[in-house]
Amino acid sequence: MNQLNLFVELTRLKKPIGFMLLFWPCSWGLTMAYDFSSNLNIYFFYLLLFFLGSVLMRSAGCIVNDILDREIDKKVSRTKDRPIASGKISVKLALIYSGVLCLIAFAVLINFNFFTIVIALASMPLAFSYPLMKRLTYWPQLFLGITFNYGLLLGWTSINEEISLIPMLFYLGAIFWTLGYDTMYGFQDIEDDEIIGVKSTSIKFKKNPIIFLSLCYSIFLLILILIGYLAEFKYLYFMCFGLIVLQMYFFQLKEFNLKDPSNCLKIFKSNNFLGALVLILILIGKIN
Repeated sequence: MNQLNLFVELTRLKKPIGFMLLFWPCSWGLTMAYDFSSNLNIYFFYLLLFFLGSVLMRSAGCIVNDILDREIDKKVSRTKDRPIASGKISVKLALIYSGVLCLIAFAVLINFNFFTIVIALASMPLAFSYPLMKRLTYWPQLFLGITFNYGLLLGWTSINEEISLIPMLFYLGAIFWTLGYDTMYGFQDIEDDEIIGVKSTSIKFKKNPIIFLSLCYSIFLLILILIGYLAEFKYLYFMCFGLIVLQMYFFQLKEFNLKDPSNCLKIFKSNNFLGALVLILILIGKIN
């Protein structure tokens, strides 16, 4: 039981926000591409596969992240007690766990078409190199956005077996969404990060975060409007669009307090609700 608890802690399974933020873009891409006049069983089956894949890959990614960051984690108050940093789990055992999770994720992946399998495998270097970026650039959140939203393209290709303008634009918008919410998240550790020498957009834009965050969210919102137009969604899609604006501007940005770590975490977690809202918005556009 002790090892099981350590495994759950290592993979952050008790913190679903991570795998849900990985899952929502998958669901967006799938829903944009799916023809809802056909059998819905395939849609829900693929939705389940993407959910399982998100849990598995996020868990494997957490392990790799903790292996690479074990020396940094020891110096950050929020992360010093993580299983690898604290020595409760060895690097060797952690690598075995990660390998097993990746194998199970591959078993999920092979249920999709060949094109989706190929481009999913092509993303693996991105997934496992992200933890290194904060040592090299002030833009690790950008790399996270590129990685975390890749599932949007996979959701689309699982149905269409090709990539067109709509999913590429949507992918670009989702990257800016992640750039915004992960910058908020980064303010939790900004003091420790500056002492250690770790880089982030939180540090780069600490003097004017609201301007940067507003820009990121505005680009995401504009792209949501654009893809609604390109997909020829009905008027109800644009009427309900205001709910997304309210959540992003009048809750997240208005309530954001960079000096309060608990507030940063709260606002970050609210993006799970935003992900669900965007999915509902797409469903309205598709079905209406």
